[in-house]
Amino acid sequence: MNETRGKTVNVMPQGNVIIRFNKVSFEYGNKPILNEADFSVREGSKITLMGQNGAGKSTIFQLIAGNLKPEMGAISVTKGLTMATARQVIQRDEAELTVQEFFEKAFDMKIYDIEPRIKKVLGVVHLVVPHDKVLKDLSGGQQARVLLAQALIQNPDILLLDEPTNNLDKQGIAHLTQFLKDYNKTCIVISHDADFLNSFTHGVLYLDVFTKKIEQYAGDYLKVVEEIKARLERERMKNVRLEKDIQHRKDQAGFFAQKGGHMRDVARKMKEKIEELEGDIVEVRREDKAIRNFVIPCQAGLVGQILELKSVSIMNLGTHKPITKKVEVVLKRKERLLLSGPNGIGKTTLLEKLASGHAKGEHVAHGVHIGYYRQDFSTLDFEETVYGTLANAMKDGTEQELRSCAAGFLLDSDILKAKIGSLSEGQKGLVAFAKLSLERPGLLILDEPTNHINFRHIPVIAQALDRYEGAMILVSHVPEFVKQIRIDYTLDLESL
Repeated sequence: MNETRGKTVNVMPQGNVIIRFNKVSFEYGNKPILNEADFSVREGSKITLMGQNGAGKSTIFQLIAGNLKPEMGAISVTKGLTMATARQVIQRDEAELTVQEFFEKAFDMKIYDIEPRIKKVLGVVHLVVPHDKVLKDLSGGQQARVLLAQALIQNPDILLLDEPTNNLDKQGIAHLTQFLKDYNKTCIVISHDADFLNSFTHGVLYLDVFTKKIEQYAGDYLKVVEEIKARLERERMKNVRLEKDIQHRKDQAGFFAQKGGHMRDVARKMKEKIEELEGDIVEVRREDKAIRNFVIPCQAGLVGQILELKSVSIMNLGTHKPITKKVEVVLKRKERLLLSGPNGIGKTTLLEKLASGHAKGEHVAHGVHIGYYRQDFSTLDFEETVYGTLANAMKDGTEQELRSCAAGFLLDSDILKAKIGSLSEGQKGLVAFAKLSLERPGLLILDEPTNHINFRHIPVIAQALDRYEGAMILVSHVPEFVKQIRIDYTLDLESL
């Protein structure tokens, strides 16, 4: 890093090119992801991969890793270099593995000193958990750290990180940031956390969901984002000028066409020019659209107390054993509770019990419908289509209303036909919010609702939650998001 006028600047390393895409084209199913895409990555560089939810960023990781093959073009990765990917979520077929089994799975051969190596790498991600603990029993934040640690334990030459800050608390993000600053190998990161990215990024690979090309930029993350915004504004202004010119020429061509004779030839040539100009219009980039403003309607007829919480079970982070603490929480209509505490203390477990009615010290009023946003999207049926999911959630309404709701969340007709399991994590999040808006809950339970969500959508979601008129329990490690929502009470599990 260099210091320029008192500001830290991330300088791109000048090492050899170790990853190169040469006119790579690829389709996933029948969906085009890349069309003759070109880019290169130099040794030792730290690169951000940007693009809309569902554009294909995680697919590019699989292409780099060799798990997928291009249909056209060539991908070259320097021979002899090792590679590891830290994925976004624990796969369903891995949920029953223990922590140690999960780390052992990272290696092709038996590692005899695996236990001290696990202990060391868990220290890097600031996590202490028993090695025989089953992955599904870890909190979302603990799972995120284990996913990251499994990649780090391999000490790869090329590290691919897919949304590594999801589910991490402030302390966890700080540890990861410092690790990446000190990491002297190559790293490519997918993330929506601007401050995190700006602290170490040398450049950006920008996947344009419209052209299916990859644009390459050098410079820190925030500088590149501004550069992209400026270019898009230039394209928009060009469109405005072209559209005015086209309309003027259309008016003239229509006038000349009515005159007959030689003037008809003039009109014909003008129409040819109009078609040429229309071809120069740049389509507004779909990845720069935010979801529409939306509301989550509240269940009708709610009066009085909706939720009473008299005790909670929390995890002692030293002994890893649960303990019960007395609390006094009552929520009525329009009242919101922020549930806070470090990763692993039991926030997600408490929310699960509240949603299922299995919490011992809680009482939800009879007839209250609960809308539950789970951070792992397990409330969604991965084998169901998006259309089927929304149709099942809709209390009443027409086909047109369902499709209008879906369109507001950027869920087009092709996505509506797709199975939930085939979507990106960000698209699953948008489906979950569309589902909530159709369910009309009286009690809304939200567990890290900004995970995987494009940063452009977050203010819209915050506004919808702030306007929600039922009772709400929120868990979020994103202070900027929480600040946009009125909170009436805070329950800090660590302070009990």
